[in-house]
Order: sequence, then C-alpha cells, then structure tokens
Amino acid sequence: MQEAVLRGDGAGATLLPAELLAEDLVVETPFAPAGMRRYEGREAWLSYYRTSGAGLLVRFEQFRELATYQTDDPEVIVVEYELTGTVTATGVRSSVTCIAVLGVRDGLIKHWREYQDIPAITEALTRRPEGLGDADMPAQ
Repeated sequence: MQEAVLRGDGAGATLLPAELLAEDLVVETPFAPAGMRRYEGREAWLSYYRTSGAGLLVRFEQFRELATYQTDDPEVIVVEYELTGTVTATGVRSSVTCIAVLGVRDGLIKHWREYQDIPAITEALTRRPEGLGDADMPAQ
C-alpha cells in the first residue's frame, strides 16, 4: 500500500494494489456516506476506485505508518497510518489519520475495514486555498 501511494500509479490507482487483493475481497468503510460503505469482490472494489475513488480527488504524497498492532488471530492486524496528499482540484495539501483492520490469507488481503476521519477528509476536500476566493478557483 505504501509503495502504491508513493509510486503515484495515476488514474485508477488504488491504495490497495490489485496484486495484493483476494478475488473474494471485502472492503468496508463504516463511517463513509451511505452506499459507499461496503464492496464485495476485488473487481467491485477496483471498479469503484477507478470511477469514484479518492485517487481521483487526491494525489497522495506520503504514507506514514503510525503503529501496527498484532491480534490473537495470526491473519489479522490493525494498522494506524497517516496519508498526506494534495486535492487535485484546489491544490490544498492536507493529512488524515486512518485505522485499518486487515485480514490476510495466503498473502492476499481478504478483508479491509478502514475507519477514516471523515470530518478531516471533508474539510480538506472543501477548503479553499489561502488567498483565493471562489472566482479564483480552477474550473472543475
């Protein structure tokens, strides 16, 4: 994931690289808006990300692992991390902290549950660059 962020794979890139995803992957973001909380299957996730995902709105520049926690289940870890990026439409740079619970089997991610700081994401996506009014904003 960190390599995908720093590599900047371009349009359609995902923070969960396809080669690391099980075919029966489940991605959950419990605090996301309704209709965007659960994706079942690798192709469903990749399709969403290519057409509507954060990669279209933000150019990620830094992935910083804050902590990794082992669980009693050897196939499950909890990762706390910070993503830093620039909103492509406005040039606003911001960071957000997330916590992910990862289920991995046979070297592939089978389950990804991510808890995002939705207020921080919303603020970053809607903040105007300092010194610019609405008339100065790039067309979207």
